[in-house]
Amino acid sequence: MNAVNNSQLQVYRAAMQLFAERGVSQVTVKDLAQAAGVARGTIYNNFSSIEDLFEDVAGNLAHDMNDRVIRSCGETTDPAIRLATGMRLYVRRAHEEPDWGRFVIRFGLGVTTMRHMWDGQPMEDLRTGINRGRYSIRKDQLPSAVSLVAGAVISACFLVQEGIKGWREAGSNAAEITLTGFGVPRHEARAIAFGELPPLVPSA
Repeated sequence: MNAVNNSQLQVYRAAMQLFAERGVSQVTVKDLAQAAGVARGTIYNNFSSIEDLFEDVAGNLAHDMNDRVIRSCGETTDPAIRLATGMRLYVRRAHEEPDWGRFVIRFGLGVTTMRHMWDGQPMEDLRTGINRGRYSIRKDQLPSAVSLVAGAVISACFLVQEGIKGWREAGSNAAEITLTGFGVPRHEARAIAFGELPPLVPSA
């Protein structure tokens, strides 16, 4: 979250949890104030409506995660490694921060504000991979490829949230299957997907 005070940060966190659990229409200012431990006036003074707060939370979440994945990849230039790393970092965070994971699962595909999670670095890694011949997909398939990545990540997060798979297996399997589908040789895709995963750097 960028340039927010402590009270606003409390509201953001409480809002993310409530939105993930109930959806936007079922959250009230009273609910938010109680969950965040702030006065109702704090909500009214900082946000014009629940819907605007939701858009703010979703937009910040998307940009923050995209930026953190970019910085976590460091100087790695192979677009396949970067893509797989990003996918796995999302799944690990969904395990470590369940409220964040539930929010992504619920809103990650259907909310325009959150598209930056997918049309940011993942889109760039796919475009670079196509241009370099790293992937066998066509340029006109790029939007479908991005949607496939988003769906694979969200599905893996769901498996983790439901206790069906551990985050390591769910994230690595999603990355391996995705890379293989894009034309990376199977043995190489597996080596990349199950390789060492860097830590997710803190928010800037």
